[in-house]
Amino acid sequence: MFEKTYDVVVAGAGVAGVAATLECARAGLHTALVEKTVLLGGLATTGLVNIYLPLCDGYGHQAIFGIAEELLHLSLKYGPGNVPEAWLREKRQEPVTGPRYMTAFSPASFVLALDEALLDAGVAIWLDTLVSEPAMAPGRRIVGLEVENKSGRGVLRAFTVIDATGDADVAYRAGAPCIEADNWLSLWALEASLAHARAVAESPGRASLLEEVRVGGDANGRNHPTGHPKVHGTKGAEVTEFVLEGRRLLREMYRARQAELGPDGRHQRFPVTLPAMAQFRTTRRIDGMETMTTDHPNTALPTSVGLVPDWRRPGPIWEVPFGALVPRGVRGLLAAGRCFSADGEAWEVSRVIPPAALTGQVAGITATLSVQRGVTPEHLDAVEVQQVLQGKGMPFHTSAIMQSEVAGNKG
Repeated sequence: MFEKTYDVVVAGAGVAGVAATLECARAGLHTALVEKTVLLGGLATTGLVNIYLPLCDGYGHQAIFGIAEELLHLSLKYGPGNVPEAWLREKRQEPVTGPRYMTAFSPASFVLALDEALLDAGVAIWLDTLVSEPAMAPGRRIVGLEVENKSGRGVLRAFTVIDATGDADVAYRAGAPCIEADNWLSLWALEASLAHARAVAESPGRASLLEEVRVGGDANGRNHPTGHPKVHGTKGAEVTEFVLEGRRLLREMYRARQAELGPDGRHQRFPVTLPAMAQFRTTRRIDGMETMTTDHPNTALPTSVGLVPDWRRPGPIWEVPFGALVPRGVRGLLAAGRCFSADGEAWEVSRVIPPAALTGQVAGITATLSVQRGVTPEHLDAVEVQQVLQGKGMPFHTSAIMQSEVAGNKG
């Protein structure tokens, strides 16, 4: 019922998709961003996972720069949260001491800032628009996306497509080989608490009024409900079960906590907002031309296009091989965010906000080169991407950030 043509179309407006879109649009490409919800930011906003995890290695050296760092500060533009003061200094002590380079933020405030950044960049934003199928040409060449929205079904054509869906939906439906992982049941929400509000009012600092609530299993499965199976999250019934069971756990928690507060308990502590998308950690990712592997932290890779520090502990840093963003078996497609090619522990450390934004920007750089050169991404060389990264001051080898192992300088 409608057809539009762009240089690049990005599927999924989580932080990976936003970063990819900003990179392409700022490079002068006619760029479209397609999002099935009406909110930008993905799990960081719609999913209420409101922790911008570290950009640094835990020993005081910043590892992730570029749009990922820009988005960290945008997350605070219209809402609460603080970056450790040492990381705000123009001339930093090397290494930076103190807390890691990270923050918590208000999801709604982040959405407002993302809207502004994308509109300022001239992006064609398609909200409330569902990707139905990839548009394919002979030779397994992707040439756009079939989408559906209130106007009906249409086609958004592009020279290069970026899959930032988080679940490799575009790559999978285009016929690229993919790998699945399972998920512990969990749910994060935000609540209003009278006790917390009083504590904030009495605090001399700038504490947030937002109070996080978490039920179910953490990333290691602790507190996962007994007898509940892990799910892949790649089938409709699994998604429904995951969401409804998470909300059942939340009901049980509030039933108990409100009862502890007495007859007025439901007035004193209650949920303010629930995630509007399933909070899966890892579902499906591409099997790329290369893979970021568990057993290669702190290892130099000749094709590296970025660095991913371990958000769980100081020290390990993975280099992202260029081919990890390039699916096998499909031409004209890139993957970014938690669905790029990483395995085991490497997938665990790269599924969060900063690496998603990093790989999004790298995918945007690659898509820009693809359009400018008139070749599909699999024909580009990592060296071409590395040259652009160097020009932007974005390191892609661990040696470039002078990692220290001095425990006393943790930051």
